[in-house]
Amino acid sequence: MKKFKSMLKPKPNPTEQIKDWQRRLRQESRNIERQIRDLEREEKVVQKAIREAAKRNDMGSAKSLAREILGSRKAVSRLQENKAQLNSIAMHLGESVALARTVGHLSKSTEVMKLVNELTKAPEMAVTMQEFTKEITKAGLIEEVVNDTLDTALDSEDIEEETEEEVEKVLSQIAGETAAQLPEAVRKERIKLPAQGASGSREEEATAEASDDEEELEVLRARLAQVRS
Repeated sequence: MKKFKSMLKPKPNPTEQIKDWQRRLRQESRNIERQIRDLEREEKVVQKAIREAAKRNDMGSAKSLAREILGSRKAVSRLQENKAQLNSIAMHLGESVALARTVGHLSKSTEVMKLVNELTKAPEMAVTMQEFTKEITKAGLIEEVVNDTLDTALDSEDIEEETEEEVEKVLSQIAGETAAQLPEAVRKERIKLPAQGASGSREEEATAEASDDEEELEVLRARLAQVRS
């Protein structure tokens, strides 16, 4: 009975299909834009925390924060690339409209297939693109691809490890002269111990500031986790 009903169901209009896909791609692009704005806004807050940590000689906290900012910037770069690819797919879909009107059905597009495959490899886009790929494959826009691209993207996120040199560069850019004026040994230490003879109030203030830094660090980490999920 279900098969009989499906036979009676009219075929979707190719032009309307493309318009719907373009609408969804634009929506996904807006979602990416929002993620980028959130990351950039969090970075400004963390930059301030880095400068404050550098002022009190707490380079351990400053470096941890700088490492997260470096990861955030790389995530923003990947998101911008993903957005550009989404826009390219939407453009190629638009080019398919005229042809679909002429022949009455969607024709295969190698460009769309290439872009979709690239986006499917991106950890941030893998799940979103899975359903989209199924739809355009069923509609005949691309060839069916049977591989482990999705599993690879989800299981092994291609997140580059931040090198010490990169972290130092970010730290120098943000902390500026404050970090440069500190001794080399101090700048490279992971944890800054409280100075001998410091007053109790000074130690409490440093502890509170370090706690604030940790909170900013957790906020940025959470934001990055959302982008990668």
